[in-house]
Amino acid sequence: MMSRQTYEHEQSLFVALADPMRRSLLINLAEHSPRTATQLAEDYPITRQGILKHLIILEDAGLVAVHQAGREKRYTLTPEPLEEIDLWIEDIGAKWDERLLRLKTWLEQEQTDT
Repeated sequence: MMSRQTYEHEQSLFVALADPMRRSLLINLAEHSPRTATQLAEDYPITRQGILKHLIILEDAGLVAVHQAGREKRYTLTPEPLEEIDLWIEDIGAKWDERLLRLKTWLEQEQTDT
């Protein structure tokens, strides 16, 4: 059974990744980190404030780290949560592979019994 904290963490990751703008920001940061919200806003058709709202959601999910240098806040990608999602997807895939193998075995057995 999954703990409430783990559930909430996974939930925040999936919510953050559900939005195409946030996924685009992650790709941008993966290629050009660190960047300020102003620098990021130059690449998108939304305001700096709109970018900041997305960055806060990404930060809350642990996908982005903020480093303050003087008055400037610079954002960088933190890829570790993406590795968690990759492991989760692998686990789900393995479970489906097991189910499909059991189904195949059952169908083959049914075919030989008839």
